[in-house]
Amino acid sequence: MRRKKSYSGIIFMIGFMAIIGGVIFLYNAKMFERDLPVITVDNDGYWNLKSPLEINIEDTTGIRSYKVSLQSGDETFVLASEQFIQPEMDVSIEAKAPKRAYRLKSSEVVITIEATDGSKWNFLGGNTVSTKMTLQIDKKRPFLTTVTNSYAIMRGGSALVIFKANDDNLDSLQIETNFGKVFHPQPFYKEGYYASLVAWPVTERSFRATIVAKDLAGNVAKTSVPFRIRDKSYRVSKIKLSDRFLDGKIAQLAEEFEETDGVEDRIEKFKIINETVREKNEILIHDITSKVSDQEIKTFNIKPFYPLKNAQKVASFGDHRHYYYKGEKVSESYHLGLDLASVKMGKIMTKNPAVVVFSEENGLYGNMLALHHGMGLYTIYGHCSSHNVQAGDQVGSNKHIANTGMSGYAMGDHLHFGVLVQGIEVRPEEWMDKQWIRLNISEVMSNAKKIIKRQ
Repeated sequence: MRRKKSYSGIIFMIGFMAIIGGVIFLYNAKMFERDLPVITVDNDGYWNLKSPLEINIEDTTGIRSYKVSLQSGDETFVLASEQFIQPEMDVSIEAKAPKRAYRLKSSEVVITIEATDGSKWNFLGGNTVSTKMTLQIDKKRPFLTTVTNSYAIMRGGSALVIFKANDDNLDSLQIETNFGKVFHPQPFYKEGYYASLVAWPVTERSFRATIVAKDLAGNVAKTSVPFRIRDKSYRVSKIKLSDRFLDGKIAQLAEEFEETDGVEDRIEKFKIINETVREKNEILIHDITSKVSDQEIKTFNIKPFYPLKNAQKVASFGDHRHYYYKGEKVSESYHLGLDLASVKMGKIMTKNPAVVVFSEENGLYGNMLALHHGMGLYTIYGHCSSHNVQAGDQVGSNKHIANTGMSGYAMGDHLHFGVLVQGIEVRPEEWMDKQWIRLNISEVMSNAKKIIKRQ
């Protein structure tokens, strides 16, 4: 009898431990997880009722069902709901308000989002989460109008636009172009007014600029800048590569760049230097010259740039260069600056106040300086033999900043002078022309202030 009782006790204990183990297993099993679904809404607290609300729901066991509803006073609208046969791990929802909701007079609505996951917890009912958010209703587009602008813009050139933009919930303001570049304006003169330089890259065949204002509710206002468009032809050069050049300057440069390590073929070396290294150098230039302040500006007094006294032009801006070796085209590039030469190690002067933003080696550009003159207008000085300023320095007018040289990809002592507007290379000749600056910059700003004062 004692042996039977002993066996019975053992069996009971085994069964009891199995039950406990089963409970522990089920408690910790993924199918019985107890984490609530995670709901995220791409919204800043405002809604125009036109654009859909973008909602995302995630859960490790998947979403079994969800419902999105809108409440305004005593009225409730279901914006979206769904039940899944197989739980979805990640659910993206575009909840659209019905047309009748757009006629609501209320200044705010309450959005309720409910979701249940595929867990077996809660007696197979799953985990349910419910979240509410109050959204301010804003159905009015930002006010946007052009005040004045430069009369025309030339391919490879610059222009100025001044405009007014108002909205209590203004979120973003930018100038978009047909070639993907976005220009960022600065506050100008008086609250609600903005100014921006824009640029037409020499490599683009057409130009169109549109001011775009967007508020937090998703309302968008657009207006085109009425520039007169002027095309311009630039030089196209056919350059024959000599063995002496390939075995001389290119071989010398190839020793400096890691991109040409292990490359033996002379033409391949040239292609890498002329294309890959050049692109890397220009990306750096575009990055450091793309920044523009968000501080209000009252005026922008720019004098013509004459960086080198008694200089001769030795290479033009916008020159499209095609390189040939033994009658076969092997590479091409654009020359995006103005090459000037005077005396050996000539003094380079800046005619306008600026902040030095770069003073280092930059590949093909050699020892290079970059200066910011305000409003996203930058000048660069390449191939220098030495410089007298460092990044972070503030320089005044008529400052001796550097000396010409042969550093980088230079065949003789000269200055590569470049002008950029928010990272886009533009014709230096415009910014060296007193008449062009007066008509396209100074008078545009002066006229804008007169108009603003009357408003």
